[in-house]
Parts: sequence; C-alpha cells; structure tokens
Amino acid sequence: MIRRLYDWTLSHATAPYALWALAFVAFIESSVFPIPPDLLMIPMIIAAPRRAFLIAGVATLASVLGGLLGYAIGMFAFDSIGQPVLTALGKGDAVAAFNTRFNDVGFWAVLVAGLTPFPYKVITIMSGWTAMPLGTFMVTSLIARGLRFFVIAALLWRFGTPIKQFIEKRLGLVFTLFCVILVGGFFLVRYL
Repeated sequence: MIRRLYDWTLSHATAPYALWALAFVAFIESSVFPIPPDLLMIPMIIAAPRRAFLIAGVATLASVLGGLLGYAIGMFAFDSIGQPVLTALGKGDAVAAFNTRFNDVGFWAVLVAGLTPFPYKVITIMSGWTAMPLGTFMVTSLIARGLRFFVIAALLWRFGTPIKQFIEKRLGLVFTLFCVILVGGFFLVRYL
C-alpha cells in the first residue's frame, strides 16, 4: 500500500496542477491543516529536481501567506476558531501561561516552529492572539519557512538520485521514520 501511494504521489508530482496542490496544502497547513507540505514537496522535487527551487519558493510563499491567515484567526477569531484548533492539538488549557512566555520569546518561537516539525499553525495563531508585531511575524516566518523548504530543496537537488534510490529501497523504513517524526512533533506540542 505504501509503495502504491509513493508511486501515485511521484506520478502526480509532475502534473500541471502539482504546484497548485502544494501551494494549497502549504497555505492551509499554516493555519488549520495538520499535514505538512513536505509530504508533497519531497516527491515533487525527487520527480523533477530541476524545479527544486521553484517548488521550495511556492511552498515558502504559500506557507507565509497561510501564516497570515493563522495570525488573523488568532487576532480576530481566537475564541471561535483558534481555541478549538489549539484544544485539538492539546494546548487549549495552557493558553494563558503560553501567552506570557510567548510574548517574551515571540521571534524565536516563530523561527523554531517554522524550521522544525513543531506545528507552525500553533505559532501563527498565537502570534495573532498575543498581537506580535505583524512585521516581526512576517520577516521571521519568511526566514524560517524559506530556510526549511530551501534546505530540503537544495539537499534533494544535490543528492536527489541517491536519496530517491534510498527511499525506494527502504520505503517502509522511511515511512516509519517520517511517522515517528510527525507523531513526535504532535507529542511535543501536546506535552510541552
């Protein structure tokens, strides 16, 4: 099943609509969607390494724009939308304490969340709720998301064929490691 899903994703990674799908996923992942855009971006780059930096640019731009939606949710609709999203991620009860800590380290929180498996949407919503200066939020988001997506793109562009061969030989292991990282990210959000 994993092999079929991998092959299906690779076959669609070069489709004319692939960049639009990536942009959509990157946009909504920054505010409400739990699946990271890396799941689309990596096979797209493996399938078309010459487009690696275009793909990273689309993911970065869409993610930062989606971060604005998360910021707006936090600022204007925290009680109706933001709080339920954070509650679903296990952070609903820690909002007040988090607000105080967040204001002390806001720049670094956005930077770390933008670079790591930590759900970026938590930070985008909290940035709006705590009224982080929009300029700081945008610049930090652009740096963090750009760094994350362009480093992945550069590595896949440079080492794409060996990485593709490794993934294809050890697809089960790669899938398991990815799931462990994804679950670990959610675990960190829930219990930290």
